[in-house]
Amino acid sequence: MPSLMRVKRVPGLLASFIHVDAAADAIRALRARGHRDFVVYSAAPNHEIEEALDQGVSPVRLFTLIGGLTGCAAGFGMTLWMSYDWPLLVGGKPIGSIPPYVVIAFELTILMGALATVTAVALFSVLFGKRGIAYDPQFSDDRIGIFVPGGRDQAGSLEQMMRSAGAVEVRHEAA
Repeated sequence: MPSLMRVKRVPGLLASFIHVDAAADAIRALRARGHRDFVVYSAAPNHEIEEALDQGVSPVRLFTLIGGLTGCAAGFGMTLWMSYDWPLLVGGKPIGSIPPYVVIAFELTILMGALATVTAVALFSVLFGKRGIAYDPQFSDDRIGIFVPGGRDQAGSLEQMMRSAGAVEVRHEAA
């Protein structure tokens, strides 16, 4: 049986924090030292960490907007086209009346927006995924983790900085 493709491990420093304030301070200190390629793990979103990371907005929302607009246009276009393709004259009402088609357009807006969002998340995960980055299962429970890729040359000063910021555990990850 052929073996699965191995993902190359990225060497670096993995720090674990209990308190959000300590993790945010460590993130600010890393950014002040010029580090931009570190990874932060948290079980739940936190505005202090997001503010410390100072990241831009995600491009996924553009995919959601385009999917939603496409769904809305497709909903109205499809129903109007079907009405004129098979006209039913009822009580002198117009063949292509917009109000009854709002429900179908709304449903297709939601469907296409959701499908576009899932597609964008999958696409960006494949294109920009962080493979081989160290992770600890505690980061999905009650800890906040910061992984800083790098070699052993700067690990000592980084470890000291993380511990002074309030890290409860710091470990070196080898390649």
